[in-house]
Amino acid sequence: MTLSSEFQQRLRDIDPPLFRLVAGAAAWASLNGEPKTTPAAFVLVEEEHSGENQRMTGNVLQRTEADVAVIIVTRNVSDGTGGAAADDIEILKDAVRGALIGFEPTSVNNADVVEHISSNLLKAKNGHVWQRELFGAGYYLVEKS
Repeated sequence: MTLSSEFQQRLRDIDPPLFRLVAGAAAWASLNGEPKTTPAAFVLVEEEHSGENQRMTGNVLQRTEADVAVIIVTRNVSDGTGGAAADDIEILKDAVRGALIGFEPTSVNNADVVEHISSNLLKAKNGHVWQRELFGAGYYLVEKS
């Protein structure tokens, strides 16, 4: 299991289910326009930052911070103004944050709990709202001997 797949599973486990599609970077990269089904969540490890080796001797040990984005897409044209989709995105944001904040990934070494970093609106058009939620996951890289 990977960090991305753990995040995806957490989103799939939301009860009652909110997302009709939860996918990773490959699905995001192949997306041409709006997703065919909504609400959708795409999980991407956007960037990883590693610090210096923390050991003077022996195997390398580096602290790494991963920025994991969850891109939420929803569609609601019931009101004709986009306000319904904006309301829907708030519900989805809250559920995503609830599922991810404080969870401790097991696919990486000595992980910290996941923290929320930022949130921003990517796009709102034709009844679709695209929202990016960014989370931080800290862990350690260890040289394999």
